[in-house]
Amino acid sequence: MCDAVAEAGLAGTVSMAGRVDRPAPQGLPMRVGGFGGVEGLARYLQDHGVTHVVDATHPFAAQMSGNAIEACAHAGVPLIALTRAPWQAQAGDRWKHVPDIAGAVSALEGKPKRIMLAVGRMHLSAFVANPQHFYLLRLVDPPDGPMGFPDCQVVVDRGPFTLEADRALLEAYGIELVVSKNAGGTGAQAKIIAARELGLPVLMIDRPPTANRFEAHSVDDVMRWLGHVGTDLGV
Repeated sequence: MCDAVAEAGLAGTVSMAGRVDRPAPQGLPMRVGGFGGVEGLARYLQDHGVTHVVDATHPFAAQMSGNAIEACAHAGVPLIALTRAPWQAQAGDRWKHVPDIAGAVSALEGKPKRIMLAVGRMHLSAFVANPQHFYLLRLVDPPDGPMGFPDCQVVVDRGPFTLEADRALLEAYGIELVVSKNAGGTGAQAKIIAARELGLPVLMIDRPPTANRFEAHSVDDVMRWLGHVGTDLGV
């Protein structure tokens, strides 16, 4: 998205939450950190003359997306959400759906298993409530302290991931269950396909509900929505 905006000659800024220590460079100038809630974001849009906002946050960043909807309404700035289409179960998939992180934690009560826990770093602490399992954790950045699990293995890697590598990873650690958010897209889908091929169950965490908003699933659709050159974008 950032590269497309830059190539079109549009002025824009990409805002990162700061969850990753070393975010990958983008095609636009970058700012890192929060805005100070709805009021802070609305003020930022007005102070910087932003005319269009593209919400390209993770599908599970419900608070930020909700803030963007309210702030854009307050500032009178049009908003579009660029979001990955959710994964859909295919033949051979063994999915059990849960509505949220708390539901996933509850579903893991019981006998010990070897689990690939792919829920993002900020949610890992919730699963300490089930210490009986072995957890395979794949993180973008190395942990800066103990993970809180009696038995775990951390793999530091950055996607996109390949099917061959993820299948080998699941086999190497004897994984019996994959826990994943329904992030959608292709960058993190390899583990889901690998689980299907290996006949492994997947505990799938459904996306949080969002307020009504205009959504697109491709960069081309967003660029068509923008429609003209000369705008100052917040991405």
